[in-house]
Amino acid sequence: MGIEAPAASQPTIIKRKKVYKADGHHGGAWKVAYADFVTAMMAFFLLMWLLNATTEEQRKGISDYFSPSIPVSRISGGGTDGLNGDSVFTEDTLSRSGTGGARPENEPFPTNRESTSETASTQAVADNLANLKESLGEESQQVSDHLLVKMSPEGIVLEVTDSEQAPLFQVGSSRASDLMRELLLAVSGSFDAFGNDLKIVGHTDSLRYRDSASYDNWNLSADRANAARRLLVEAGLDPARIREVSGKADTEPLDADNPLAAQNRRISITILTK
Repeated sequence: MGIEAPAASQPTIIKRKKVYKADGHHGGAWKVAYADFVTAMMAFFLLMWLLNATTEEQRKGISDYFSPSIPVSRISGGGTDGLNGDSVFTEDTLSRSGTGGARPENEPFPTNRESTSETASTQAVADNLANLKESLGEESQQVSDHLLVKMSPEGIVLEVTDSEQAPLFQVGSSRASDLMRELLLAVSGSFDAFGNDLKIVGHTDSLRYRDSASYDNWNLSADRANAARRLLVEAGLDPARIREVSGKADTEPLDADNPLAAQNRRISITILTK
């Protein structure tokens, strides 16, 4: 027998498998991003709720609290004014610091100048004028129709408006009619119920004078406002309470669609509450 030649040596092949180890559900990074998103949404809705649930004064107090230009009280309980309010910890803090403890029940709370003055609140003034208009309406519907009460940023505005049937002034003149005297006499008594200052503004329609170089609606509106001031003073109003007397011609019509409307000719008396 012949001897078989040894088989040719075969190369050794080693296979290495890479094993990829992954966290459950393709990793956990998405959980962090989702948690941040939910937190941001919750903060957003909380902000929207706070804006709706707070008043403008409270929001201003919070804004002032975080303003570095406004000094903050040494002890701040975070009350309604945002700077010096009370909290459940205020009594203990005041007692330890030696600035005061519990206030006796029979001791009156301190009051500021605004609360002790004779200035009436916006709501009180509005109620007073509403009652005046109602009482005048019972006496004469024609008189009541000349009065309009509305709000403004400065306070409550009593509009004494004109009409074609019963004018308040002679045409193109600042001479008041008997109806105007009657109206201002009635409202002057209502003004005595509170100590707010007043602002009187005259308004006209857009009808122009033929010769507006020497006299125009600016002059007429200012003269009518001053005539209303004199009538109020004659009725017993303290002159010191009148803060401003001015005329605005036809720049602020009540009926903008009809510049010649009678109600655009009016006297605006603002009871200042700001």
